[in-house]
Amino acid sequence: MKNIVTIGGSTSKNSINKVLAEYAGSLLKNVNLTKVDLNNFEMPLFSVDIESDQGYSKGAIELNQLFEKADGFVISLAEHNGAYSAAFKNTYDWLSRIEGNVWRNKPMLLLSTSPGVMGGKFVMEIATNKFPRMGANIVGSMSIPSFYDNFKDGNIVNVELKGELLKRIEELENSL
Repeated sequence: MKNIVTIGGSTSKNSINKVLAEYAGSLLKNVNLTKVDLNNFEMPLFSVDIESDQGYSKGAIELNQLFEKADGFVISLAEHNGAYSAAFKNTYDWLSRIEGNVWRNKPMLLLSTSPGVMGGKFVMEIATNKFPRMGANIVGSMSIPSFYDNFKDGNIVNVELKGELLKRIEELENSL
């Protein structure tokens, strides 16, 4: 059985991106999900001085090991001021120091959502341009606008969005 890592790109206890990543992961057939909560992987603010003086934090090493064992990823990025959340960016910086090929060329479904109508499209643009440089094999991507209108009772209620997500899920399954 394939192992898929899901990550919501924020540390919010009520992260809608974590909800979306885990929901999308649950739609995959015949996989084991490893649900990553960034709060469980403590890392200091990235600095080459900290890296030089202290090495890699336990949290960064453990998360890197999960990435190594993964067969694929479902990532949903929170957008903070048009870019990654500080927590995700810090995590990404640390992981790239341990292994430059952060995503290991493994299949990835890249998502984003927000309460607003843009659905995190700006962070999605950044990620679709940057992630492949760090080994992302993005096989599907999608932004979900107006999360609270389109996601209710643990499910996407907008028929068109649900259909599009199911197509992206199928693309990921076919690439595993």
